[in-house]
Amino acid sequence: MSQLCSIEKCIRISRGLCDCCQQYLCLQHLNEHNALLISQLNPLADEINALEYRLQILNIQKIIHNGRQKLEQWRQDCYKMINSLFEQKCQELDQIVNETVEEQREKLNQIQTKIIELINAQETTHEDVNSLKSNIHQLETTMNNIEQTCFTINTRPLLIDNKFVLIKKTTEHELDLSTLSPVYDTIHRLDESFRLLTTNDRYLLIHQHPNLCLFDREMNIVKQALWSYGEIQDMCWSSTLDRFIVLGENNIFLIDENTMSVNNVQSIEERDLMSCTCSDTVLFASTNEPASSIMQFTLFSEMEFIGEWKYPLTLNPLADEINELGDRLKTLNIHKKIDYSFEQNCQELHQFVNEKDGQQREELN
Repeated sequence: MSQLCSIEKCIRISRGLCDCCQQYLCLQHLNEHNALLISQLNPLADEINALEYRLQILNIQKIIHNGRQKLEQWRQDCYKMINSLFEQKCQELDQIVNETVEEQREKLNQIQTKIIELINAQETTHEDVNSLKSNIHQLETTMNNIEQTCFTINTRPLLIDNKFVLIKKTTEHELDLSTLSPVYDTIHRLDESFRLLTTNDRYLLIHQHPNLCLFDREMNIVKQALWSYGEIQDMCWSSTLDRFIVLGENNIFLIDENTMSVNNVQSIEERDLMSCTCSDTVLFASTNEPASSIMQFTLFSEMEFIGEWKYPLTLNPLADEINELGDRLKTLNIHKKIDYSFEQNCQELHQFVNEKDGQQREELN
């Protein structure tokens, strides 16, 4: 016996099983269901066409702009470090030659003075003449050696590790803790030590009671100096001054990484300092007061107070922590292959975006 259409009140004989509703329908209702499915394709076609248009007008340069800016900043920082080292070594070379030349100039002046004295006195001895001849001959030999001086300069090949710059896609405001590297080493500190620390691209500066200590990348103490200036509130690095800045309760100190000299550049009476950070031109220091404020100082040879943001302009009267959290652990990079590494990482950035673009196009097709 033939089966009737499953649609209510329909008395027609079913002609087949509908794929969408899994019911046995007559020819008319099968056609209606088919037309309904086809009608749903038009909005999908509109959506895919809209996505295709967005893909066509996608500005890849805009997407990678910030990434390229960071790579460019990394390259400029590398140039700055290498130029600084180059100037330092040139000065060392000049100093070596200048010291030798100055020493010979003093000897020459002594001989000239002696000759003038003997000529003015119109009196000399055979021993005086022989002594002058000997000294002049020795000076001439030394001058010949200076003129023929050459220097042996030992340089090691500068290698760039591709891992110095890593590119990973993240969405805006995303924080992926899995990208943090594992613990490299641990520095055990005495209980009396102040817990602040900061870095430049060469050293880590911490207080290891009773000294301020510089640690290298292998966590070895390379320099240290006695700290006898009271409690340390905070510290940061100023690339403008090429000095570490240490914040005391009422004083601001500059630390020279080469000599570990401590220079008190600013005393602030009746104000308790709490934290600090700096830009290329200004040092910002917050105060530890019921109505906290942020003080501004110029970053020049003489650090001068130039302004203050007072509560309630500051956000929290007791918690105006200004912590320098960015770019403190830079990698000491190299010069010869910086351009290559920069372009290589830019290519990786382009490749990543282009691959993503290709995947989207494949999905559209």
